[in-house]
Amino acid sequence: MDTLLALLTVFTQPQLFLLVGLGTFLGVYIGAIPGLSVTMAVSILISFTFSWDVYPAISLMVGIYMGGVYGGSRTAILLNIPGAPSAIATAMDGYPMAQRGEAGEAIGVTTVMSFFGGLVGIAVLALAAPFVAEFALTFQPRDYMLLAVLGILLVGSLSAGSLLKGIFAGALGIAIGAVGRDPLTFAERFTFDFQIMEGGISFIAVMIGMFGISEALLQLHHVGAEAMRQKIDRIVPSWSTVRKYLPLSLQTSSIGVIIGALPGTGGDIAALMAYDHAKRVTKKPTRPFGTGAMEGLVAPETANNAAVGGAFVPMMTLGIPGDAVTAIMIGALFIHGLNPGPMLMVDQPQMFWFIVGALLTANVFILICGLTGIKLFTKIVEMPRAVLIPLIMLLSVVGAYAVNNSVTDVYWMLGFGVFGYFMRHYGYPLGPVILGVILSRLLDDNWRRAIISEREDLGAFSAGIFGSPLSLTLLLVVVAIFVSQTPVYAMLKSRISKRAADQA
Repeated sequence: MDTLLALLTVFTQPQLFLLVGLGTFLGVYIGAIPGLSVTMAVSILISFTFSWDVYPAISLMVGIYMGGVYGGSRTAILLNIPGAPSAIATAMDGYPMAQRGEAGEAIGVTTVMSFFGGLVGIAVLALAAPFVAEFALTFQPRDYMLLAVLGILLVGSLSAGSLLKGIFAGALGIAIGAVGRDPLTFAERFTFDFQIMEGGISFIAVMIGMFGISEALLQLHHVGAEAMRQKIDRIVPSWSTVRKYLPLSLQTSSIGVIIGALPGTGGDIAALMAYDHAKRVTKKPTRPFGTGAMEGLVAPETANNAAVGGAFVPMMTLGIPGDAVTAIMIGALFIHGLNPGPMLMVDQPQMFWFIVGALLTANVFILICGLTGIKLFTKIVEMPRAVLIPLIMLLSVVGAYAVNNSVTDVYWMLGFGVFGYFMRHYGYPLGPVILGVILSRLLDDNWRRAIISEREDLGAFSAGIFGSPLSLTLLLVVVAIFVSQTPVYAMLKSRISKRAADQA
């Protein structure tokens, strides 16, 4: 009964219901406007809601998250400019459809399929997360340490072409997260005798700078670009069209949930993998992929929305962010005195079911917002970049300052924004940096706990890893990620494939 009441909290309290709806509406348009990202929006929002009660704050964030993931498809279809990384695959077939005058149909199908994918992700979260949490209670400190390493490596290896760049970015994030005084010994770390660094670096300032300022600086390269106009006609797809693509959407939703549940991954990876799956399994697409195939819209849109529910699984059960947005939401829960992880599921299960209810509500609002306001939207996306870029920078400055009312945080934010711009310019992923900052404490604390529990005996620590099936599995996965990215592995794989082809 308590579970049902927690699940229905959003529906029974008008304020929370409206906040989820407002967040979803804003998320759709924030995610759609090139230059604004849902990650940046949530990171800025956390600074404005840290004085709120936890339920209203989480309601607004969940709405923006769900709406932002969907919203990126709008500009991908209309302008061939993905509003979010998860909409890159959508643009491959969505924009050709818009050029054929089928933008309305494309938007309608993506809306309905995004709704379906979101339902699948939420269902898996509600059904699987409690079992995952129960299993997570058996984790030892060394397992959490390995999970932190695994999360950083996964996002580094999957979101960028070079594992070395991903490792560098993750290590940089860990170093940034370690700046300040050691929580156990109170010794200074990486402060270089500067008093201003003794309190550490605000992870919110790092996130806003990396995602907000760096994006604004990148957009300066295209400040003179003109937006295209698109005629909008039919929006709501027929039931026969929806039913035709349900089997494919179920397959790609499953891919989205699995990829989303991997610590450190996200909807962009899920969408690209789902698109690749659709190309392989679809025998007779409506058109060739890349020229306006409806299957090319269905696959990525169901996957990236299903990945939202998947991303909450490691966040709620292990305290490990599924992607950059859930990393920020972990910070929000910390600010409100909550500690995401197995004990949250045990001590405050109502929070888990409240988030499930908020996600479900936001998913319904996606259907409403997605099928309305299309003509208004086309006016918003034509906003000149000369107006958009200063707006991004203003929000970033206000957001960084509002957390601690500190100009120092603004300086850090601007510095990391410039640094993030150069990282993106040279192909270094930002995701591992943010995850490194968030996971630095988890990695550090559990390394120490593991060593202390073995009385500082590295031999006993190693024996514990090889003697535990779970620890050994995590270690093997970490090693496999390293090996799979080496030139030797690529060469061996090529030789094996060539030998198999010759034998055939």
